[in-house]
Amino acid sequence: MIAPVVSPEIVAALPHAVLADVRWYLDGRDGRDAFERAHVPGAVWVDLDRQLAAHDQPATEGRHPLPSPVEFAASMAELGIGDDTVVVAYDDTGGLTAGRLVVMLRMLGREAALLDGGLKAWALAGFDIETGPCDPPLPAVFTPQPWPAHRLVTAAEMAAFAAAGGPVLDARTHERFTGEQALIDPRPGHVPGARSAPWTAVLGEDSRLLPPHQLRAHYAQLGATEPADTGDTAELSDAPIAYCGSGVSACMNIVAMEHAGLTPPRLYVASWSGWSADPANAVELGDPAAASNPHD
Repeated sequence: MIAPVVSPEIVAALPHAVLADVRWYLDGRDGRDAFERAHVPGAVWVDLDRQLAAHDQPATEGRHPLPSPVEFAASMAELGIGDDTVVVAYDDTGGLTAGRLVVMLRMLGREAALLDGGLKAWALAGFDIETGPCDPPLPAVFTPQPWPAHRLVTAAEMAAFAAAGGPVLDARTHERFTGEQALIDPRPGHVPGARSAPWTAVLGEDSRLLPPHQLRAHYAQLGATEPADTGDTAELSDAPIAYCGSGVSACMNIVAMEHAGLTPPRLYVASWSGWSADPANAVELGDPAAASNPHD
């Protein structure tokens, strides 16, 4: 399988890959407008809200639940992504939103990777940028597959794992983790026992992922040190769990850990938007880890 993170030079040498532009903004900016202003030549724009998420779900399922296997297959086929297509996803934030598509495809065993550094890195490497809308891609055949249960967790499973001391990684900003900033979620704070692991911490100043050795050191501080199993990956009951606001930026921790040679976390898709919508779920404020290490 293709590596989870690839350079612009590698992408340029993949003539049959589908380049997927997954720009989406929490502040309401239009990702399609950004795409039409500048994109990798031949890329297709992916509508995160419409093609990578389900709709009309209960609030406890979060803002971006996974679409059904049939819905996802139809969206991929619409984008020209078939069963054997190599997909390289990118955005302009280092992978914040593109990582969602990469994780969704890789958990199904499909060939998908993140363009390291995104659109900026592509341009800095000297490759062309295209403007304007693109012609619709030729439809492909993408066979529906069930979402693999071993790569996902429920709220109850996450609560039990965190209570037992397992590493549960919250990819939101530290201010949202502590509850100082609530934004659009029903309640502030984080899952009790979770650890603050902002998605931005895996990126360098150039918006590229940190080298694997630096990522391993970063995750070691968070208690996630298990090397990836090169054999049967069906059993991941002890793997870390990743969540964020709505199951999108959490995917950066999944991609980064796989890139570092570590066991990729399981995803709690509903994330904080779903967890905080259920009044039965406990909430923790502050950062107990920082309190116990005041000199860090």
